[in-house]
Amino acid sequence: MKPVLFTGAGVAIITPFNEDQSVNYDRFCQIVEYQLKKGTDAIVVCGTTGEAKTLSTEEHVRLIKLCVEVVDHKVPVIAGAGSNDTHYAVTLSNEAEKCGVDALLSVTPYYNKTSQRGLITHYNYIADRVSAPIILYNVPSRTGVNIKPETYAALAEHPRIVATKEANGNISEIAQTAALCGDNLSIYSGNDDQATAIMSLGGKGVISVLSNVVPGVAHEIVQKYLDGDYIGSRNLQLEWLDLCNVLFADVNPIPVKEAMNMMGLDVGPVRLPLVEMDEPSKAKLRACLVKHGLLEG
Repeated sequence: MKPVLFTGAGVAIITPFNEDQSVNYDRFCQIVEYQLKKGTDAIVVCGTTGEAKTLSTEEHVRLIKLCVEVVDHKVPVIAGAGSNDTHYAVTLSNEAEKCGVDALLSVTPYYNKTSQRGLITHYNYIADRVSAPIILYNVPSRTGVNIKPETYAALAEHPRIVATKEANGNISEIAQTAALCGDNLSIYSGNDDQATAIMSLGGKGVISVLSNVVPGVAHEIVQKYLDGDYIGSRNLQLEWLDLCNVLFADVNPIPVKEAMNMMGLDVGPVRLPLVEMDEPSKAKLRACLVKHGLLEG
């Protein structure tokens, strides 16, 4: 049985920018501190929600280093370090390890893509060249690549491949992965709206966009389930389902950064090629935040 990195809701933290789209490092540190105060269970830095693919290597590594320093071992820090270039993924992973991260998040190769056999070769190549545990990241809507259950079973044989952030949306495939891998692979929901469902299949929690806005709620959805309050977890999941959905009404992280700005958390704009939400979408987002008492009407 492999060790479990964390249970609960880990925030896929945003990267705040200044109006000129430069990284606002001071604000980033404040947001990390805010997450810690609100009870987040882990911090995933420089992932999709952190707009990692528009960050330079220098920006990427500096954000990871700052996150590790601010967190100071209070919760696990997991660094996005994947790439569609296997050799660059190793380089970035090694840089993240030097910063003292607890684990690496490694997205499937995107754009150039690969086969299932290629995924096994790609990930084993990385895992052989790092010392930190690896969380695979399966998000076919972004990458065009889906990790099949049988591929997970092969990858889980590597001692440093310990978990997956599963965002393919296919509960049947996730069940098959759980059946094939057992305790060899921890499964985290990569979709907030499926957290309870995936935990019913043995999942350990969620890597959450919702946590940027309401970290306490995301934590409670998972904690209730872990405590055996399955109905409470389900009810809370359904109560906040509308916000989970509206946070994906546009390309992530456009809506979540807009929501945080509306709430006065001051995270700045998204970085090109992403652009801000249109006015009708903003109105729907605002109405949802008002409904949940996160904004005044």
